[in-house]
Amino acid sequence: MHQRSVGPFSVQAVGFGCMGLSHGYGPAATDAQAEAVLLDALEQGVDFFDTAALYGNGANESLVGRVLSPHRQRFVLATKCGLFHPDAGMERRIDGRPASIRASCEASLSRLKTDVIDLLYLHRWDKLVPIEDSVGAMADLVHAGKVRALGLSEVSASTLRRAHAVHPIAAVQSEYSLWTRNPEIAVLDACAELGVAFVAFSPLARAYLTTKLVDTSRLHATDMRRNMPRFDVLNYAANLRLLDRYVPLAQEAGCTPAQLALAWLLNRSPHVIPIPGTTNQAHLRENMAALQTPVGPDMMQKLDRLFKPDDVCGPRYNAAQSLEVDTEVFDS
Repeated sequence: MHQRSVGPFSVQAVGFGCMGLSHGYGPAATDAQAEAVLLDALEQGVDFFDTAALYGNGANESLVGRVLSPHRQRFVLATKCGLFHPDAGMERRIDGRPASIRASCEASLSRLKTDVIDLLYLHRWDKLVPIEDSVGAMADLVHAGKVRALGLSEVSASTLRRAHAVHPIAAVQSEYSLWTRNPEIAVLDACAELGVAFVAFSPLARAYLTTKLVDTSRLHATDMRRNMPRFDVLNYAANLRLLDRYVPLAQEAGCTPAQLALAWLLNRSPHVIPIPGTTNQAHLRENMAALQTPVGPDMMQKLDRLFKPDDVCGPRYNAAQSLEVDTEVFDS
């Protein structure tokens, strides 16, 4: 249970999502705080770190490169191309053109202070570019020795199959948690069939499943959750009611709500790898303890029944963000 496969790599079953150290949830962590968390994660046995060119407009990759490059042989390094901010203050752009992918890879290698990226994801499928062309360009980077394995983020089962026919896909990364069950429609099974790891980002539902986020009206002005319908004040108030029944289940399991959420994912399938992120060392250690949290079939069924997709209020993305992804959705 503690080791899982990502293409040619074997990694601990819980990785670390680096985004929140620099991007997404308000002000970035201080350099000292970020360095302490990353190095502690390494000491806790984390050997799968996930970043992206988008996060902090390159700042997150630079952080990971500065702190972790001296320990490069101890972990699998994943980053993403195809989604970025061209300049400060501009709208982010999806760009899956081969030339852009090559340029993005070179920039990421420099920021990460490494000669090779272990796992390079296409952050979003650029629907103006055939997926075969984007993946073909990424495959060229593998042949050039600059990348070891390829991944896709937020894609459907059909897009995965098209990409996999061009070059083996090692991993698909999409949001997956008790309150985001979309991968169960098709892509989770497609990954199992093709031997592709499924990397679950936001496995704690952007703090919702920790039960520590109570009032979304107090989120920082730059916090991305302010633009997500589930975190709208009215929707979130309705979603909080599910936690009234969730907390007793965590108590029954003898763990924290965060640990139960991660343990549920770990027990869904041996090809699922959650990558929680945090700026807090205590939360990091709490998350890693989920590896030791037993969850039997009865508890799994209780959790499945509690968090049925129809019971969660609000879509995960707003209308504009929904157009950026290529994932299946439940019929309303």
